[in-house]
Amino acid sequence: MSQIETDIKAALARLALPDGGDLISRDMIRALNVDDTSVRFVIEAPSPAIAQQMEPLRKAAEAAVAAVVGSRTVAAALTAHGPKPAPPSLKIGGHPKPQEGGPAPVSGVDRILAIGSGKGGVGKSTVSSNIAVALAKQGRRVGLLDADIYGPSQPRMMGVNKRPASPDGKTIIPLKAHGVTMMSIGLMMDPDKAIVWRGPMLMGALQQMLGQVEWGELDVLIVDLPPGTGDVQLTLCQKSQVTGAIVVSTPQDVALLDARKAVDMFATLKTPVLGLIENMSMFKCPDCGSEHEIFGRGGVAAEAERLKLPLLGALPIDLETRLAGDSGTPIAAGEGPMAQAYADIAKGLIEGGMA
Repeated sequence: MSQIETDIKAALARLALPDGGDLISRDMIRALNVDDTSVRFVIEAPSPAIAQQMEPLRKAAEAAVAAVVGSRTVAAALTAHGPKPAPPSLKIGGHPKPQEGGPAPVSGVDRILAIGSGKGGVGKSTVSSNIAVALAKQGRRVGLLDADIYGPSQPRMMGVNKRPASPDGKTIIPLKAHGVTMMSIGLMMDPDKAIVWRGPMLMGALQQMLGQVEWGELDVLIVDLPPGTGDVQLTLCQKSQVTGAIVVSTPQDVALLDARKAVDMFATLKTPVLGLIENMSMFKCPDCGSEHEIFGRGGVAAEAERLKLPLLGALPIDLETRLAGDSGTPIAAGEGPMAQAYADIAKGLIEGGMA
């Protein structure tokens, strides 16, 4: 910087602004140009409305600079920041787009593993998040898609609450937690508001989360399905190349009735069922060590044998698992018997070539 430019800026720094600071400290001087005959610069106001009030300051700035530049002519112009552009609008939901041909792959994803249940309340989302974390701990590149549109719980279980970015209003940048790349409709909506959508909007939202999310390179994408046998399951299996499905159930007869329907649904949709997981198989009293079969025991194992499907794991009711999910750190992220139980399930999936 030349001496004349230093003198000019020192003169402008002596002009105090009504709301504090000066033209230099507030970084409002632009395009300062000095030659042998003239000095030109621009004063950039924070907004057009403020610029309209700054004409006296512009004249004062010209006079202050003229006092230090000798015979050179001085010209100052006023400008202002334009309004900030609105962030890209990303609308979730709406009617699905037509898709030619059969089921399509998800870009960058080697395998899609759907985890479903015939009914709610059997711990399907807990199992999904913990299997995802257990697979990531064993070196797999894992994604987790919370497709339970009406009751998304993965943001809480995975400990994330930031809204995913969308740089262009089309692509969605997923979040990462515990080594897992994740996306949930719950991250895009007010958590206190109900999602009141008909089937086409559900299908459109699922299509967006599969096709517009920048999943990157994944060995496996785990999809936490809603309970039942409805639109989301149908859309996933018909529109995407699902490698296989896991059905979660408790041992009680009522849950098994619905689990059979979930297995039949996947068979109808020609999606291989990799096996069953029995959740809440029993409760071990932490005080006396006695075991209590609150929902019965072995019902899922018997059902798996009847259907000639593998029993992938039997998981007890466990207080620490519930506390870990509520706190946003799945039990599989740590150590202990439950973490090992999920590690065993993950190991079986890897050895079977499914993850």
